[in-house]
Amino acid sequence: MFRVNFRVLSRYIMNIQKEQMNVVIVGHVDHGKSTLIGRLLADTGSLPQGKLEAVEENCRRTSKPFEYAFLLDALKDEQSQGITIDTARCFFKSKKRDYIIIDAPGHIEFLKNMITGAARAEAAVLVIDAHEGIRENSKRHGYMMSFLGIKNITICVNKMDLVNYDRKVFDNIKTQYEEFLREINLKPTNFIPIAAREGENITGLSAKMPWYKELSVLQALDNFTKAAPNHARELRFPIQDIYKFTAQGDDRRIFAGRVESGSVTVGDDVVFLPSKKTSRVKSVEGFPKASGDLAFAGQSAGFTLETQVYVRPGEVMCKAKEKLPHTGTKFKANIFWMGKQPFVKGKNYKLKIATQQVPVVLSEIINVLDASELSSIQNKSQVDRHDVAECVFETLKPITFDDIHFIPETGRFVIVDNYEIAGGGIILAPVYAQDSVLGQHVKNREFSWTRSDITPDKRAMKYQHKAVLIVLTGQVDTGKQALAKALEEALFKMGKFTYFLGVSNQILNSGSGTNDRVLNRVQHIQQLGELAHVFTDAGLILITSVSDIDDDELNMLKYLNSPNKTIVVNVGQNSFTQAEVDLVLDEHEPTASGVLRIVDCLTKSLVLDPEYSI
Repeated sequence: MFRVNFRVLSRYIMNIQKEQMNVVIVGHVDHGKSTLIGRLLADTGSLPQGKLEAVEENCRRTSKPFEYAFLLDALKDEQSQGITIDTARCFFKSKKRDYIIIDAPGHIEFLKNMITGAARAEAAVLVIDAHEGIRENSKRHGYMMSFLGIKNITICVNKMDLVNYDRKVFDNIKTQYEEFLREINLKPTNFIPIAAREGENITGLSAKMPWYKELSVLQALDNFTKAAPNHARELRFPIQDIYKFTAQGDDRRIFAGRVESGSVTVGDDVVFLPSKKTSRVKSVEGFPKASGDLAFAGQSAGFTLETQVYVRPGEVMCKAKEKLPHTGTKFKANIFWMGKQPFVKGKNYKLKIATQQVPVVLSEIINVLDASELSSIQNKSQVDRHDVAECVFETLKPITFDDIHFIPETGRFVIVDNYEIAGGGIILAPVYAQDSVLGQHVKNREFSWTRSDITPDKRAMKYQHKAVLIVLTGQVDTGKQALAKALEEALFKMGKFTYFLGVSNQILNSGSGTNDRVLNRVQHIQQLGELAHVFTDAGLILITSVSDIDDDELNMLKYLNSPNKTIVVNVGQNSFTQAEVDLVLDEHEPTASGVLRIVDCLTKSLVLDPEYSI
């Protein structure tokens, strides 16, 4: 059986590609970020041939003084306004590694762009103007580095030429900024005095600052520690889609996606989370031909399994014998809010992590950092735009995730509000043993519910049957609805008080205020559960059908209908992992036979108890 030799694999990957590192350059507007990058490009010989000369000639023709920032400012708006709007990417090389440099905007209105760029970074260079000193965004960006979990950080005090290379100015900024960073538990690797425009302390030490004898910017970058390659870590393969083949006897089901970390080979035992279904990898698929027996981090791939399992896109495939990610509904996270409207408790948002998309609510605001004052605020009722907050989140169904410091790819998420990305966050830790949003909802419902004086036993004696919710489940086009209607008719002819509830998502969610498919799905289940509780509380036999329902959705439906009974009839293949099914029917079974078997199940479960029979 094929097994991974990580030494061989690492050597193979390194032979394909020289070591790379993503570095983000941040700082207050006009403090010299783009100039520093332009100087690095020029002084390391990383510019395309003739590029420097072309920019110099353009400056001569337009009577502009030459700036190294012009090498980077590719957008027309950037050159006209003199500010970096988007995150620009460029490349340069040292003898040690290749660098992908991300130039992030410094203006407050473009913090969303800055966060987007910085989220991909393994290291950071923060630029402070020696003449202007530490500004609001200097602190804000420092906090962002801490927030994103970046450990490799160098602080460059730029424009030292404007302060006559005065050591006292540098030492004063260093002391003040170190004190601030200490408060947010951030320890930079280096503080470097530079003059980017003049090239001082960029690729070598400057003679104009003989009092500084440590590392140049390039040396500091080469000293950054590269994280362990993702292919040597635990497997995380979020499923993006599932492809089924039926032509010419091809019955493969290919689970497709991108390997975010780790590696997987033919014969590996795997588990899918959060469903906990297990199987073994049969083949590694690629397009237009199979890619061999191995897939590793960074590759888009597909897999077939020896034992077919029913899982959905969004689940994460992991190796059964490795450390597994967390699975749950609650977690603690840091979030940076960028939405037009504040982030509030009680509202349903959509959380996207890897390929998972689930409804999420803000459960608790632990702490908020005010973006303008950079002060900590306790007991704040909402998270406003540009605020950074430590919060507790709760999803309405279980998700799979890692702590940000363990596997970043499955530890980052975004929050979507009304089809727009409104926030980005990093997961700090799972949260256990706390009451759920759904549990609290049921408690509030029961507290405010004024019950009838007619007891369930009295209704059962009157109606000659007990109350129950009958849920017909299964995949689409298995005949569930026709069976449900036939069952309703049969029970009605028997004199039972019954009703078939066949309403669509659109009807149930007519007042939800959203057309989002993910949010509507959960809201549909919730509202169906509430309606079921009303019907069964009134003593009826309620019949409904739901396609492609999973364990968590079914448990949600049962919980909302409690304490009244729920009977589950699965039509076709049983795709549940843990949820109990009372009866499984073949999708090709005649309707009349299916009705008789359901009635028999109701009798055996004491819904149609002989005590109440006509």
